[in-house]
Amino acid sequence: MLVGRSHECDFPAEIADRPVLTSQVTHAATSAEIDQQVREALKDGSSGAGLYRLDVAGLRALQPDVILTQDLCEVCSIDLRTVQRLAADMNPAPRIVNLNPGSLMDVLDDLLRVGEAVGLEAGAQQAMVAMRERYWSAVDFVNPYVPGPEVLFLEWCDPPFGGGHWTPELVRAAGGRHSLGEPGSKSRQLSPEEIIEAAPERVVICPCGYGMDRAWQELDVLRRTRWWPLLPAVMEGKPNAIAVVDGNQMFNRPGPRLVDAFRWLVGWLNDRPEVVPDGFPVRYAL
Repeated sequence: MLVGRSHECDFPAEIADRPVLTSQVTHAATSAEIDQQVREALKDGSSGAGLYRLDVAGLRALQPDVILTQDLCEVCSIDLRTVQRLAADMNPAPRIVNLNPGSLMDVLDDLLRVGEAVGLEAGAQQAMVAMRERYWSAVDFVNPYVPGPEVLFLEWCDPPFGGGHWTPELVRAAGGRHSLGEPGSKSRQLSPEEIIEAAPERVVICPCGYGMDRAWQELDVLRRTRWWPLLPAVMEGKPNAIAVVDGNQMFNRPGPRLVDAFRWLVGWLNDRPEVVPDGFPVRYAL
């Protein structure tokens, strides 16, 4: 049923043969350069339309009945208004299903919305129930009466951005404390002063859009900052206190693998390795 995809859509592996209808305009070597290019593209207050290209002719030729898009992040993919303008000129006009989840439960609701849009309500319901079961079975390993460690979750490293949307919710539900962001809030840039004040005992390095090897390189960026050596997670030198995760697979995108990400958090924060999914993409810096 899937006839086309974005350049970011790479899971599951069997969709790799579908036509790719979007591409990235910005290219840079470092996180700081990427950040600067994004800021330049957005400085006029417009959406992220200038950051990506859409293969309009290719999309028209596919004649989709449904287009799945998002209005969650203006710098992550083709923006909603671009898709709406294109769909309005198509005959027949495809149905647009716009997804904008702010929490894990919103992601589960979106699963049902997609199922309804493509006529697979029963399958979507079964998948949603299975995901909920995996989530709640992990929650059973969290002691709500024992304060967990303060967690710094870096969704970008240069400059540092703290994870937002579902990330604070997942950290707290897994037993950690997350004082640098509220559930449902957007990711935001963090100052060195507030990072130091939060005194994180654990750090997750999980740059948006980076795979494991590229994310691991960000350790060198962080080690060159003045604030990094001042964090308890670094000073105390405890094993596994600093985790580098393939965020492109697990945390950064609102899909089914958020449940895997949550189960890893539960296992990591509560020393319960049996909860962690097999093959979870993480490396520990200490």
